[in-house]
Amino acid sequence: MNQTLSPDRIRADVAELLGCAPADIAPDENLRDLGLDSVRLMTLVERWRAGGAAELELPDLAERPELAHWTALLTGGGQ
Repeated sequence: MNQTLSPDRIRADVAELLGCAPADIAPDENLRDLGLDSVRLMTLVERWRAGGAAELELPDLAERPELAHWTALLTGGGQ
């Protein structure tokens, strides 16, 4: 979807909103279990749209709230 959003930036953005270290987030962990709520999710959508993922929609992330899926989606890695 976007080459300016790197895996490191995606992980750091998620970690910032969850108040944890980026390394503490397992790629396949359900981010809702870590405290990701709809407000934080919308914050990420808006941040990443501004970062170049203009077509990103909330359901794109909400359907599979896993870092590995989001990274693949946002960096064009498929999955």
